[in-house]
Amino acid sequence: MLHKITVRQKVLVMIAVMTSMFLAALDQSIVGTALPRIVSQFSGLSELSWVVTAYLLTSTITIPISGKLSDIFGRRKMLIAGILIFVAGSMLTGASWNMVSLIAFRALQGIGGGILFSSAFAVVGDLFAPAERAKWQGLISAVFGISSVVGPLLGGYLTDHTSWRWCFYINVPIGIIACALIMIFFPTIVAKGAGKRIDYGGAALLSGGLGSLLLALSWGGTKYAWASAQIIALFVAAVVLIVALLKWESNHEDPIIPLSIFKNSIFRVSVIMLFLIGIAMFGAIIYLPLFAQIVQGASATNSGIILLPLVFSLAFTSIISGQIISRIGKYKALAVVGAFTTTFALFWLSTLTASSSHIQMIARMIPLGIGIGIIMPLFNLVVQNAFPQNMLGVVSASSQLFRGIGSVVGVAIMGTYLNHSIAKSLDGLSGSPFVQSLKQSGQSLDVNSLQQILSPAGQSHIVSGFAALPTQARAITTASFNEFVHAAQAGLSSAITNVFFLGACILIIACVTVFFLKEIPLRKSNDHHPVEI
Repeated sequence: MLHKITVRQKVLVMIAVMTSMFLAALDQSIVGTALPRIVSQFSGLSELSWVVTAYLLTSTITIPISGKLSDIFGRRKMLIAGILIFVAGSMLTGASWNMVSLIAFRALQGIGGGILFSSAFAVVGDLFAPAERAKWQGLISAVFGISSVVGPLLGGYLTDHTSWRWCFYINVPIGIIACALIMIFFPTIVAKGAGKRIDYGGAALLSGGLGSLLLALSWGGTKYAWASAQIIALFVAAVVLIVALLKWESNHEDPIIPLSIFKNSIFRVSVIMLFLIGIAMFGAIIYLPLFAQIVQGASATNSGIILLPLVFSLAFTSIISGQIISRIGKYKALAVVGAFTTTFALFWLSTLTASSSHIQMIARMIPLGIGIGIIMPLFNLVVQNAFPQNMLGVVSASSQLFRGIGSVVGVAIMGTYLNHSIAKSLDGLSGSPFVQSLKQSGQSLDVNSLQQILSPAGQSHIVSGFAALPTQARAITTASFNEFVHAAQAGLSSAITNVFFLGACILIIACVTVFFLKEIPLRKSNDHHPVEI
């Protein structure tokens, strides 16, 4: 039977959970600004992508598995295990001595992060009735959104002022505090109503299928061509293993992902929405700083600061929408508003040009933050409200899994489309006198060199090099270079805004899908068999 938990206990537990969630989410983005320094120290440019991919793979695969295990063994045990694994991985990653050890310890971090991701939203369901959950899930979503932007800023600061190793060491003291709070204040309750058998076969097939799919999406168009034998083989392996998983799970007494949950129309609509939002959200957040840097000439630090209005609007709306749902007990109208607002914002972002100001860019980011802030916490609440308490872990984790896969698919689709658009822009610049002079000096023009050339420091360096030329030649060369810069910025602006337009087109599907969402009353109590949490 559920023991009475004081409001103070609940608040302390949620502070610990949100701290853990922040660390796990932060680690997805903090490493980006530290990578150049890490690669330089370890001479590991060829393995650079694995530093990110290793964490992504293990955390995504772990989410559904740990969700089922938390239903069996309880959320408290899984949270403690997740924090300990994450802290251990952080310590070891910070102490890495080469690229191989760094990648291995990042994978260990990912396991801990996956456990924390899957457990955080389920814990809200354990402590609060559905009618109360929205406000807390809104706070967790706000934490997740804030970490997406704080990560690069904090990573850059720590790398510049201390060492890249502190990007990982910083997790240790905070993780220990979060673990202590959970051990002291998180209640333990007798578990009933959840299956106790561990589906090892399902876990193995799920890991293999998801691993193959994520590797294909991460490497396609970057490490290998989409039509290469390696990528095709990974996609084939993913299809075969996922089909085998479906057959296995349909015959297993206690599957790791019960296929019966897909019979629930609320669950089906919710995971489709989370998948589509994942595509659009990560596509936008990744390429907004790119637009600020290479089109508008902002520094790396300033491009992160420019994103703050997006983060603040996302965080504020997540909290407010949670409060609204808790008060009115209905969610479909807000889901419709969130879907259409996000779609409108991406369409509006696609109207940016090379001459657009930072203010114009910020004005378009605010409705994007509002839309995502409404959507992110809402569908986690909707899914939990549609299932009994003893399935809370597995359905919460399954919905987070689809959002995670959506983000990977989004990055892959948007990245391929952007590279194609930029390649066309570079072809259009090939006749420029400045590009011809680059070729004559044995240099090539690609995305990386173009970014360096268009940076304020790069432009200043190139123009200063014209000083040695005679007056007339200097004027002609400077005019030619300025013409190239304007044409390049216009081409890159068009390429990036095309990505926003593609994201908006994808979200039109979400705007149609959301109308199929069935609305059922939010329960005022958990009204479930006693469980261990």
